[in-house]
Amino acid sequence: MKRAVQTMEHFIFWSRWLQAPLYLGLIAAQGVYVYQFMHELAHLVSKAGELSETEVMLIVLGLIDVVMIANLLIMVIIGGYETFVSRLDAIEGHPDQPEWLSHVNAGVLKVKLAVALISISSIHLLRTFINAPQISDRVVMIQIAIHLAFLVSAIAIAWTDKIMMQTLAIQHQNH
Repeated sequence: MKRAVQTMEHFIFWSRWLQAPLYLGLIAAQGVYVYQFMHELAHLVSKAGELSETEVMLIVLGLIDVVMIANLLIMVIIGGYETFVSRLDAIEGHPDQPEWLSHVNAGVLKVKLAVALISISSIHLLRTFINAPQISDRVVMIQIAIHLAFLVSAIAIAWTDKIMMQTLAIQHQNH
């Protein structure tokens, strides 16, 4: 019986590798964002003298949006893989190793993702405000409500993580 339980536990532990193809898929998705960025950048450069200041600003905000989503993907790919699948031993001590990776855990990753989503939502909201005359008031209000929901969620996630860390610190002191 003990051997069967150990085999099952090894299999359960091995199952984390089923996530690896998901991270590879996110890398492919990032490639799509690189293509999107280059396409938008080429459009901006090719139409440089023909675009109004507002149009340029909207395109640049679109580029910033793509970069922020790419940053979010990197956090999920690297942080998620490191947290849930396996350590990235190949980059240990590498001069380009992201500083945040040394203290990443599921809680930190959730907070970073929430902040990234708020930043992306802020860019979308700014684009909406710049383009407000062409957008209905209902759409603007819905986007504001979604942004506020992201803010409240991020605060709740950060607060919950803080409480959990304080609880762990207290338990650690008592042992």
